Amino acid sequence: MRRLLFLCFAASIVLPTMVTRADAQSVPDTENGRYTLSPVAGDFLRLDTRTGAVSTCSNKDGWVCRAVPDERSALDTEIGRLQSENKSLKEQLAQRDAAASGKADLTPKPDGKKSTDSLDSNFDRLRADNQKLLALIDKMWGRILEMANQVQKKLSEKI
Repeated sequence: MRRLLFLCFAASIVLPTMVTRADAQSVPDTENGRYTLSPVAGDFLRLDTRTGAVSTCSNKDGWVCRAVPDERSALDTEIGRLQSENKSLKEQLAQRDAAASGKADLTPKPDGKKSTDSLDSNFDRLRADNQKLLALIDKMWGRILEMANQVQKKLSEKI
């Protein structure tokens, strides 16, 4: 009887300790609410609510959390690199165009006015763009009239 009582007493002390250890190993530590965990395909996705870092946590020989690569920062870095490269290439192209056309300066003069040559070239370019736009509008108007005639023809056939 004493032995049974002793076993029950020992089990009441040891069993809660074992359950606590099992619970501690069942999910990664959330550090007082700093992390939020979401189950994902047998693992957990851990979000650090302070920094926004995301990790995947798995229980293979103990809990291991691996950072998920932040594609956004890599994309932002690449966008910045491409923007600076684009700016540099545009400057090089403008210099080559100026050298090829024999125009000395396409930048504003110190008094704030652009050279007459650059104004003339801009005006010519705007005139050409305007002609293209008018041709496009004319073509679209022709298509609209054509569609209206087709609709009218179909309606008259039904009557």
